[in-house]
Amino acid sequence: MVVGPYRSCPNEARGAFDPLASCRNAPHINAMPAARPKPTKPRSPDRLGHWVDPHPQGIYLPAADAWVDPSVPVPRALITHGHADHARGGHGEVWATPETLAIMGVRYGDQNGHPVAYGETLRLGEINVGFVPAGHVLGSAQIVLDHAGERVVVSGDYKRRPDPTCARFEVVPCDIFVTEATFGLPVFRHPETHDEMDKLLAALRAEPERCVVVGAYALGKAQRVIRELRDMGFDDPIYIHGALQRLCDLYVEHGVDLGELRPATGVAKGELAGRIVMAPPSALNDRWSRRLPDPITAMASGWMRVRQRARQRNVELPIILSDHADWDELTTTLKEVAPKEVWVTHGREDALVHWCQLHQIKARALDLVGFEDEDD
Repeated sequence: MVVGPYRSCPNEARGAFDPLASCRNAPHINAMPAARPKPTKPRSPDRLGHWVDPHPQGIYLPAADAWVDPSVPVPRALITHGHADHARGGHGEVWATPETLAIMGVRYGDQNGHPVAYGETLRLGEINVGFVPAGHVLGSAQIVLDHAGERVVVSGDYKRRPDPTCARFEVVPCDIFVTEATFGLPVFRHPETHDEMDKLLAALRAEPERCVVVGAYALGKAQRVIRELRDMGFDDPIYIHGALQRLCDLYVEHGVDLGELRPATGVAKGELAGRIVMAPPSALNDRWSRRLPDPITAMASGWMRVRQRARQRNVELPIILSDHADWDELTTTLKEVAPKEVWVTHGREDALVHWCQLHQIKARALDLVGFEDEDD
């Protein structure tokens, strides 16, 4: 990883995040020429958040000449987390947490990266920028932007439930909160994680002559399932598809103990009987899975709440486990953050916008492209 010149600011106390105060001695990074976005209708300087310019390809910050989670390569990018629909390769410079930069390095090669730890801030152009935990995956962050006497928080993806593989979401009061809405419908209420892991282990015990192959997204979900099982006392070796190896190794390097992991490829069927096998969702119905001993096909995803999705995937054991906030978590977060405005992105925007209006919060949907469900 190529790390650019960056001098850390003092860490903020938890729960007292104040980029304006901590940036008095922060490094000032002069804006560099960047590819200019197509002009949009000018926002009145009297309008809240007039200095934040949403585009289909990302959120542009003219005062910093930088983009947040751009879907195309840009000269200067602020990245919330390492999932491919938020972190793309090819940027000129990248500001992100050290963990996110490491993930991008695994996926795209060396980045011209500027690591920003949780609680640290910097001044980018005319904007004070800070990163705080989002609770989504390892290294995920909300990006806190202070300018013109206003604070905007771009959440990226987030959840509110405890996750043993990443730092927990922190509430940052702000004027504008840019929130995801992946599960932004009242029907989406995720069950307790412990109950879903119990369901997986019960299936394994009930048919010990079979294995349970769990489809889980390679970044975040797979490692979370493994760690949740370990926390429940499951100490047996867990077998993993080769596509998960590098990211599992990265999690271990960053202090997440995953226990004994073994490669699943090339192992005799008899050895896998009564075992848990982790694989990316794409492997559940391909030739790779046919080598397993009469597998119980499971999938760990918030979308397993939707029976049709489970049937389409030929999933025998749906595990409802998401790294995105459900409806109650979304609305609770909005109450706690208490913004003057809410901007809603990538998901079921209409329902959450309607909820905001019912609660006298000004809200709008953003027309961002390139954000996927990620089998979450």
